Parts: sequence; C-alpha cells; structure tokens
Amino acid sequence: MAGLSCGIVGLPNVGKSTLFNAITKAGAEAANYPFCTIDPNVGVVTVPDYRVDRLTEIVKPKAVQFATVEYVDIAGLVKGASQGAGKGNQFLANIQHVDAIVHVVRCFDNDNVIHVDGKVNPLSDIETINLELILADLDRCEKALLRASKKARSGDKEAIAAVAILEKFTAHLGSEKSLRTIDINDDEKQSLKAYQFLTDKPVLYVANVGEDDLPEMENDYVKNVREFAKTENAPVIPICANIEDEIAQLDKDEAKEFLESLGLEESGLDRLIKVSFTTLGLITYLTAGEIEVRAWTIHKGWTAPQAAGVIHTDFEKGFIRAEITSYEDVDRLGSQLAAKEAGLMRVEGKDYVIKDGDVVFFRVSTK
Repeated sequence: MAGLSCGIVGLPNVGKSTLFNAITKAGAEAANYPFCTIDPNVGVVTVPDYRVDRLTEIVKPKAVQFATVEYVDIAGLVKGASQGAGKGNQFLANIQHVDAIVHVVRCFDNDNVIHVDGKVNPLSDIETINLELILADLDRCEKALLRASKKARSGDKEAIAAVAILEKFTAHLGSEKSLRTIDINDDEKQSLKAYQFLTDKPVLYVANVGEDDLPEMENDYVKNVREFAKTENAPVIPICANIEDEIAQLDKDEAKEFLESLGLEESGLDRLIKVSFTTLGLITYLTAGEIEVRAWTIHKGWTAPQAAGVIHTDFEKGFIRAEITSYEDVDRLGSQLAAKEAGLMRVEGKDYVIKDGDVVFFRVSTK
C-alpha cells in the first residue's frame, strides 16, 4: 500500500520542528521566530517492533525492513490561514496530502520562547488551528454543494443525494465543529471519505511539556488538552520535545541509560510513532525468510489476498492460500519450522482476515 504520512501542525513556536528533528534526525531548521518552516520537511521513520527484532535474531536474514511512517513538518498555522494569511493556502494544501494530523500544543511556560498570541493557552491554540481547518472545509463544502444543487435541479438522483449529505456537512461545519465528530450512518461515512475534508482526518494531540514536568509529564495544561481530546475521541501524547531531541542524538545504549536517569521507561517518540500508526487504523503482518525479515503494513480487517497484494499486485490475483503461524508460537518455540512440526501452523484461504503479528507465507500461482 502507499506510504503513510502524518502532518505535524500547530501554531508557530510550539515545538513542531524540534519534534520533527527528534523523530527523523533530519536536521530540519528550528528557530525561535514565526514562519521558520515555509516548505514542509519530510522524514520517514521506522515503527519500533520487538517482533521484527526477535524474528531477525531467530532467522538471521540478509536484510530487515520495519514498517514505516512518513512525518511532514508543516509550517505553523495562524488565524486567517483559511483566507490565505501567513501563506495559509500553501500550508492547508500540505495538510490535504497527509493521512493523519499530529497536532502539537505548547504545554510549558518559558518567557524566553515567544508565543504568537503572547500567552500560553493550549485550548485557545487548539481552537485557532481547528477553526482554520473547519473554515477551509466549510468553503470547500459550500462549493461542492453549489455544484451538486445545479445538477439536482435537472433531476439527477446522485446529485439529489449529494445535496442532502452536503447540507448536513455544511451545517455541522457551520457550527464550528470538525467533521470527525459528526454523527452519520455508514453510507454517509463513505460519502464523507470521498471528499477528503481536512477535519475528517484522524488527529492525535502532542502535549509538548517542559523539562520540569518530567518524568510524569502532567500539568494543568496537559489535563486541559486531555479533556478536549475526549470530545474527539483523540489520543494525547505528552512529550518534552527538547529532551527527545537530545535522546535522538544518542546511540541505543546511551539513550536507554538517559531515559532511566529521567525516570522514563520508553521515549516519547517511540510512543508517538506507535500511536500514529494505530491512529491510522493499521496493523502489520510479518514475513520471515533467509533473504529478509519484514513488517508489512495493511489496514485492519484486510483479508489474506489483500495482504498478499501489498507484496506484489500479482500475489493478490494469484493467491492460493496463506500459511499462518502466530508470532508468539515462533518466539516460544524458536523457529517457524518448530511451530510447524508442533502442528501450530494453520492453512487459511481467501476469507481469512489477517491479524496483527501473524507470521505469513503466501502460496500463489505465477500463471
């Protein structure tokens, strides 16, 4: 399937580029003034997966490939972006192309770091960003409604149906609510997806805290963000971007030691990467052979032939069966062969729904 991307958004000077640097180690410019980031920086990072590590240890392949997520550091949005302020049209277009939104919110006090509104107020920051995305969607929705209404006047049944749903979307957006919070049926959800509205994209909130908030990473600002996020059923990941940037410069052993000294079991970035992956409704299945151990990305609910098609489109067409072993059995017994000999490898057909962590070998026809 196509590469997965998350757009990092937020007001200027909330820590977006610092966070991006830590995630990708790409060295994107991070400076203490608005509009530092004009063109979006892009970095691809691996999804941490202990199962890939363990299978690599067992199989000793020539190559290893983890699942990946693409992060796009999108310049800070400001009030009026939906009308083009602060290069808003360009920034909104960049958001259009990502699969999910990582909304970075400043949750720390520091007089030496300028805030674009002159004060730290996470809920106000969220409202500013969300309103610009809502207004951009409302403009797009109204234009689509106008086009559909013209066709509907001629009796076009599809257009008549489109008018009804677009009127519903318009009313919801007009009440300054994101489309991800709208209550609609399954058919309407399909229509919503087709329009690719900005506020329908999955979102997760990154609460960027100060070093004084470690290791708990909870303060009143973070609590306020959590309360708001509940209204959108969105996850919240507290992170200290400055500390994460320091950790990113260390090797694995040094990073582990540094985390322990801070009282942390896992880096915030590892948590962010994992949650970003699951927020997109994705899972991974595994293949393990002498040539390569690899984690393959698919949508939750995909069948075995669909999963095979990720390796090669011909695999979906020529699918015969899937030989499935659970990762847990391979880990416990020490190899796929041992699991097979113990009768723990299953043969599944076209209707089988792949589970996260399945170790799979596909039998396909090459004709």
